[in-house]
Amino acid sequence: MSARMLPVPDGLDGMRVDAGLAKLLGLSRTAVAELAESGEVLLDGRPAGKSDRLAAGGLLEVTLPDVAPAVEVVAEPVEGLRVLHADDDIVVVDKPIGVAVHPSPGWTGPTVIGGLAAAGLRVSTSGAAERQGVVHRLDAGTTGVMVVATSEHAYTVLKRAFKERTVEKGYHALVQGHPDPTRGTIDAPIDRHPRHDYKFAVVAGGRPSITHYEVIEAFRAASLVDIKLETGRTHQIRVHFSALRHACVGDLTYGADPVLARKLGLSRQWLHARRLGFAHPADGRWVEFTSDYPADLAAAVETLRAEN
Repeated sequence: MSARMLPVPDGLDGMRVDAGLAKLLGLSRTAVAELAESGEVLLDGRPAGKSDRLAAGGLLEVTLPDVAPAVEVVAEPVEGLRVLHADDDIVVVDKPIGVAVHPSPGWTGPTVIGGLAAAGLRVSTSGAAERQGVVHRLDAGTTGVMVVATSEHAYTVLKRAFKERTVEKGYHALVQGHPDPTRGTIDAPIDRHPRHDYKFAVVAGGRPSITHYEVIEAFRAASLVDIKLETGRTHQIRVHFSALRHACVGDLTYGADPVLARKLGLSRQWLHARRLGFAHPADGRWVEFTSDYPADLAAAVETLRAEN
């Protein structure tokens, strides 16, 4: 264990302890929350909760555990992982269901990074060892197109592009009911769920989150929606449509109807990264890649069409 003393800078004034310390220490908010809950975070000499607010000029005392060894990347073939494009700077893949982007504590399943390593594809060495080359993520339960950097230059350029929102991320989602209006923008801040740490929620004071959508096909019980993300928060689409009472079909974590999920043969949320467009890091030319629906999502849509 090691103790650190950190003055609260002006830029973090009013921020939650978990968010502010995560920025200061380069840790995840979950890790900071666990430290706070264990009494390892003191603010001006008093134990601080994860949702307490920081005040500029205050003094933080944090007791950090010894650093755990990095999660090992295991090079193993990933069934269904398709390479859509590969060159000296990027590799674009079509990620299947049940595959995480990179290794993490507690995850024992396949990963995109492990699959690329098994295929002999080199990725950028930037980033933590288990996340090298990763410039954005998809949930393990979300399928579709994503890009990984294979050069240091590409990693830097793409990380900046995602941060500056110059990347076009297009998703298709099957949501319950019929959103009204059929075309619109959801602008609602997202943060950790106040009671369930494994989930996220629309929370006042959360991180700005913007989702643009348009219904492209309506069925009796659901709607197929085309989505463009302006921001890229964890679970953003799932959280935003759940907040509208139009949860992604099959997304039981965020309030979807289990009866409809069973009827359509879905064991996960109907959410697919359909399109990805960005300026190629080598020469700036615009490139776009698309991914077809996997079998389970396509079958669910066909079942609904047959009922119309």
